[in-house]
Amino acid sequence: MKTYRLLAALGAALPLALLATAAPAQTDPDETAQGDVSVTIYNNGQALVQDVRQLPIAQGRSRIEFPDVSAQIRPETLSFAAEGAAIVEQNFDFDLLTPAKLMEKAIGQTVTLVRTNPATGVETRERATVLSTAGGVVVKIGERIEVLRDDGLPVRAVFDRVPPNLRARPTLSVTVESDRGGARPASIRYLTPGLGWSADYVSLYDEATGAIDMQGWVTLTNQTGTTFHQADTLLVAGSPGTAVSSNRRYPPPPPPRPGMVRPGTESSGREQVGEFYLYPIESRTTIANNQTKQVSFLDVQGVPARKVYARTVGWLANDDAPVNVSSEIAFSSSRQGGLGDALPAGTVRFYQRDSQGTPQFIGESAIGHTPMGSELSLRTGDAFDIFVQAEVERREEITSAEWESSARYRVIRDGEVIEQLDVERPKQFYRTTMRYTLTNAKAAPVEVDLVQAGLDRGWWGHDFRVVSEDIPGEQLNADRRKWVVPVPAEGERVVRVTYETRY
Repeated sequence: MKTYRLLAALGAALPLALLATAAPAQTDPDETAQGDVSVTIYNNGQALVQDVRQLPIAQGRSRIEFPDVSAQIRPETLSFAAEGAAIVEQNFDFDLLTPAKLMEKAIGQTVTLVRTNPATGVETRERATVLSTAGGVVVKIGERIEVLRDDGLPVRAVFDRVPPNLRARPTLSVTVESDRGGARPASIRYLTPGLGWSADYVSLYDEATGAIDMQGWVTLTNQTGTTFHQADTLLVAGSPGTAVSSNRRYPPPPPPRPGMVRPGTESSGREQVGEFYLYPIESRTTIANNQTKQVSFLDVQGVPARKVYARTVGWLANDDAPVNVSSEIAFSSSRQGGLGDALPAGTVRFYQRDSQGTPQFIGESAIGHTPMGSELSLRTGDAFDIFVQAEVERREEITSAEWESSARYRVIRDGEVIEQLDVERPKQFYRTTMRYTLTNAKAAPVEVDLVQAGLDRGWWGHDFRVVSEDIPGEQLNADRRKWVVPVPAEGERVVRVTYETRY
């Protein structure tokens, strides 16, 4: 045998020879020691595994083994239950049976090296004591010390037995005290990282009818080192707090994005535990290790939707060049005229048919957990033909007819002034005219949602005024005002708005 590289090359022969004499080989990928398995998966890559197995339990003190648990099990979270039995001690054997691990565990032990003459095919056998595996395998054969090299000669190692703390599969063992003997259900429950899920949405947008067809997929990812066979799977939209951080890779839920125009106020009727929504998978499913699996959970057609062109402009923005507007698709998750469900966090991907009827990808956007009844406007990208250029056309300082030279602050307790502070702070006022130039190279007219942001500067800046505007606007909140601007086909539209402010 030859270093770790050799061990990898001989990996197929080495474990098979070993397992044939020391442990039963698990050749059937569907073979498992698991029983009735239930898996609850959260958005933070944590999962709760519950496994009920029918096991013979001896009277008195005995050891019970549970192969095929998660290789990332958090042993401190284990709960064991069997009628008439109480747990005394538990152990988790996480060193799995591999050629490299076998050699590491054989340090100080004797193995048999089998060499094959490539010319004659004759095998020779030598007993060797393993001295070290640090940087290579060093053995003692008789009176000589030899470093096993990767020289291309066929060499394999034969071990006398499997080390007691090496397992072919992740195994949990518990020592129990039972008041009687006999077979009975024994259940374990534990938390494990390495299992995660997210939602993915595929949406086909029909601009002519103003509707979308949307299908929702649950994407499961298993990196626990163990396959969960025919598991009753429950997904939880949420991330329960945990004191344990894991560096394992699993898909985290996407952060909420500014695609939710208005959060919903409708109850979806889904079951909740605490503040989390539950999404059960209808039938049992096998979640294979190192696998990404998708299961459908939403399928609706003909949901009203519309395309939105929008741009938000910062205060005193002065564009050197026109800026593409954002292209968005707006729809609802409401019961009437919407998707009719609460949407777990995920990514929405939009498609639209071309002139040949072939769906083409037009963009994607992430959403956070979205209650039913929400209004969403999800960005798909930048519009090719539509631009807005915001410019400060005029800005000048103006005077106040009634100049206020000081501001007075008072501390009042029980209706009595106990402290007064006069602060000299002259006020300045400004008149600003913004010019917004919108262009449209499309063959059809469009409407653009133009939003001016940055109007709210805190308590001292609440008294801004819009003294003139070319088209009526809508004040969304203290900070933002919106205009829906019609832009003609292959044309241009200029909108001017004049503000009076203290900033």
